[in-house]
Amino acid sequence: MAILNLAAYQFTAITDTQAVQRDLLAQATGLGIKGTILVTPEGLNAFLAGPEGPCRAMLACLRAIPGFAQLQAKESWSDTVPFQRLKVKCKNEIIRMDHPMIQPEKNRAPAVDAQTLARWLDQGHDDQGRPVVMLDTRNDFEVDYGRFANAIDWRIQRFTQFPQAVRDHRDTLAGKTVVSYCTGGIRCEKAALFMQAQGLDRVLQLEGGILKYFEETDGRHWQGSCFVFDAREALDADLQPAPRSLGPSPQLPRRPASLLVLSPDK
Repeated sequence: MAILNLAAYQFTAITDTQAVQRDLLAQATGLGIKGTILVTPEGLNAFLAGPEGPCRAMLACLRAIPGFAQLQAKESWSDTVPFQRLKVKCKNEIIRMDHPMIQPEKNRAPAVDAQTLARWLDQGHDDQGRPVVMLDTRNDFEVDYGRFANAIDWRIQRFTQFPQAVRDHRDTLAGKTVVSYCTGGIRCEKAALFMQAQGLDRVLQLEGGILKYFEETDGRHWQGSCFVFDAREALDADLQPAPRSLGPSPQLPRRPASLLVLSPDK
């Protein structure tokens, strides 16, 4: 497999998003990289693919932006480039939540790493003996591809619905260690901060999301595959293409397919 796929994000404030957008567009175009980069006042999000050399050079360009020297990337490999074009866009948020008080670029949510989470799920509780609840923060159609066993899924259709879902179900999470998770870490980071603001005292994000969990563990406790927003459709626990869906949990209704919105911005 000759194509390197990179998924990277970091919540760090960017003052002049237009200037950064112009620079990154020129650099990525020159390197022949394809994919999507979002430039926002709260940080960067990038899904990129290409030959290894140009991809690593592009990662160096991202890390050269002031404040992004420690930007981490999740890697996977494929036979072909899973993007048709290059898009470098300015937006207001990396992932829209419509809650300006949630500012992960200023106050990062506490996290649990993949190997610790796998151990907790093995033993059925965290290191303080509290029950661990896995909370899926993704859209319902993504959850249908795969999820952690017994994870909570509120059937949200876009991330802007997550805050109200927390308010509606807050009491069911009280007294537990809640681990929010998503594909790469962006949504679960904002989700954890919002739940903290709602008074839940033991909320963690899964560091690096599902993709990092696949990378650092054997994928145990995961069922199915992980939907990704590119031509591969979904990845299995070995980070190989696996475009199949488990469907919704038996107690959860499926939303009509005609309403699916396949966009990482939702």
